[in-house]
Amino acid sequence: MSAPDRRVWLFDLDNTLHDADPYIFPHINRAMTAYVAQQAGLDEAAASVLRETYWRRYGATLLGLMRHHGTDPLHFLRHTHQFDDLPGMVVFQPAIRQILRRLPGAKIVFSNAPRHYAEAVLDIMGVRHLFDAVCAIEHMRYSPKPGIHGFRRLIHEHRLKPARCILVEDSAENLKTAKRLGMRTIWISNQKRCPAWVDLRLESVLELPRRLSALG
Repeated sequence: MSAPDRRVWLFDLDNTLHDADPYIFPHINRAMTAYVAQQAGLDEAAASVLRETYWRRYGATLLGLMRHHGTDPLHFLRHTHQFDDLPGMVVFQPAIRQILRRLPGAKIVFSNAPRHYAEAVLDIMGVRHLFDAVCAIEHMRYSPKPGIHGFRRLIHEHRLKPARCILVEDSAENLKTAKRLGMRTIWISNQKRCPAWVDLRLESVLELPRRLSALG
């Protein structure tokens, strides 16, 4: 997708477009801990500690597993993002469909999640057709946000101008990288104090249309 003079909206997925906290994140956390336990030959408690260690050191459990255990990333992503009833686990506001429809410019989902999961969630929400592309962790060559390499892959693959991009995210750290690259930033959060690199804070994506003027 080439859009040199068009505004480009980059949307995170989990806890930005939908609420992953009630069902999805607890499921993924359990699955990742079980996977680490199996890969490293540990009990659940030790696997949880190791997983936290990898997350803090490398920014993602997967990167630690790849570096220290030779884990196949596709195998990891497939086994930790399996759901018996994903439609019953996706919590979202149906009004988001109209919000995205009304939003002027190109739209890309930019997520650390695997593609099969991201596509499935967007389909369940009924919004996949409203996005020009999905940039998942595979497209970032397993270099997740907030690391800069994933951002650069996105920019290169879609021939984006960072100054024309707006990243909408629930993670302030991910927005910090976006700001370094020259993007504008929208933080989905109910916290009252904003970091300096946040251009606009919203409690929900549903607020976007009436707050667009604040971006200039």
